[in-house]
Amino acid sequence: MIAWEHMIQMRDGVRLASTIYLPEAEGTFPVILERTPYGRKLPRSHEITAGDRTPWDGDALARFFTEAGYAVVLQDCRGRYESEGEFVKYTAEGDDGYDTLAWILGNAWCNGQMVTMGMSYGAHVQAALGALNPPGLVAQILDSGGFSNGWRSSIRQNGVLELKQAHWIFREAARSPEAVRDPLLRRAMEEEDFGSWLKIWPWRQGHSPLRHHPGYEQDLFGLMRSGTFDAAWRRNGIYAAGAYEQYSQAACLHMSSWFDPYATAVSENFVGLKAASRGPQRLILGPWTHGDRSDTMFGDVDFGPQATLDSWAGDWRQYRRRFLDAALSGHDPEPTARIFVMGGGSGRKTADGHFDHGGRWITASDWPVPEAKEHALYLQPGGQLAETLPDTTSRLTFQYDPANPVPTIGGNFSSFEPLLKAGSFDQVARPEFYGATEPFLPLSARADVLAFQTEPLQRALEVVGPVTIDLWVGSDCPDTDITVKLVDVSPPNDDYPHGYAMLVADTIYRLRYAEDPASPRLLSPDKRLRLLSVAFWTANLFAPGHKLRVDISSSNFPKFDLNPNTGEAEGEGRIRNVARNSVFIGPDAASRLVLPIVSL
Repeated sequence: MIAWEHMIQMRDGVRLASTIYLPEAEGTFPVILERTPYGRKLPRSHEITAGDRTPWDGDALARFFTEAGYAVVLQDCRGRYESEGEFVKYTAEGDDGYDTLAWILGNAWCNGQMVTMGMSYGAHVQAALGALNPPGLVAQILDSGGFSNGWRSSIRQNGVLELKQAHWIFREAARSPEAVRDPLLRRAMEEEDFGSWLKIWPWRQGHSPLRHHPGYEQDLFGLMRSGTFDAAWRRNGIYAAGAYEQYSQAACLHMSSWFDPYATAVSENFVGLKAASRGPQRLILGPWTHGDRSDTMFGDVDFGPQATLDSWAGDWRQYRRRFLDAALSGHDPEPTARIFVMGGGSGRKTADGHFDHGGRWITASDWPVPEAKEHALYLQPGGQLAETLPDTTSRLTFQYDPANPVPTIGGNFSSFEPLLKAGSFDQVARPEFYGATEPFLPLSARADVLAFQTEPLQRALEVVGPVTIDLWVGSDCPDTDITVKLVDVSPPNDDYPHGYAMLVADTIYRLRYAEDPASPRLLSPDKRLRLLSVAFWTANLFAPGHKLRVDISSSNFPKFDLNPNTGEAEGEGRIRNVARNSVFIGPDAASRLVLPIVSL
């Protein structure tokens, strides 16, 4: 392998640090480009396999692909590590990727075929590049990232800020080039206690754990204040949905997982690009947390030996090479989609003491799977879920106090450890969960949680695809949030005498955006409105004897920002109100859960 360093110049004169790797052979080569804000030379925690748990660094990754006949270019994003310029999260990446690609194509060792790869932020930069339809791009591997609509998911979720963004910015500020050059700045950042700061959320600019690094603090407050779905949310880098029709014709491999924050974005990108007749689209959705594709246990739930990607792909390294080889040849024998359906396990404790939920892989010709049929379950006055609409309209009310939020117990997020752990858990408060306080009881027992569940299932219910929630809600405050969780309730056994309420998926919606995200409207007292197409994607087998449950509340903290219920401008609220929130059910307010059912 031949390697050298080069500063590639962008259109504005800023130079980005890059390492070029070539095979030790004469000729021209297809080129792999990976752009990252995490240090192009550093070990990548996700570059492991079930058989090799040592993370590969940039050199090892490049060596693997150069031995397969590819040239490789690894690059630090603008303003990160050895690259010049100011780091601007997400929105500078398309142009920088385009200019880098143009430079590569101008070299004699490039054969004109370009492919890109990368995980998380490394996938976001690819989607930003693909949206510009650059010349020479023939394949992309978008692993756990690529924003379809950052307002709807992954940055905000239906208008609510995902606080993983705050923790990511906080963490990366301590690793920034400015902090490396200034040991005092780095020490100040490292000595801040993020968990303590969350107790006084929302923060004020200049009075936050990021106050030592004004540039990174400004990025965070920009996200905190940008609730309205305006033109800023339609910029390249965070809104691939606006570019599907002009996106590159490159073959795309989209990959995410059920406890990763990007399952919705990846699903939407696959669906949108396929509908727009762009290049060949392939999809993988596993049961993992962010990038943990070679493990089987996430949170406190074990999904069985089939859960790893390695169980059918060999390993992630070999699989990527096969995908790229197929994309370059134009012949891809793999199925369009591989989906992991959670469930089917014993419901007992594994040898390691974790909940055995199990699961299996299915293949499909499309996503959502063509055979899925919509099946509606209606919310009932007594807390049931049933196939029939209630005869009379009724109203169920709970009190939401932002000073006493429902604590986050698992879920699909990243970049929050050690404070929060992603994955699935029994929805019971315990001391180790941030914000959980005595009494340590099931979350469904809280007065601010409405729980609706089926009777024990007589037959298996296989839910695969987008789950939609239609709710009629009201509040005595001008604004509030509504949270929804889908829970698989296992019956009691000797290992779990109280049963096990396993989190399957969740979502949230800020009501000021319910009618029109681009034109927020505060609520009139007790106004009822329908939340259209509030959805999340999942795949779970609810086994016979289990119950399917929906939990509705108004907080899930600190996974999501807290709504102060005042209607003040986003990121500016200093006052908290206690809200009386209601869910309406019945013939005039058909609150329901719509499930994509493969088997019933």
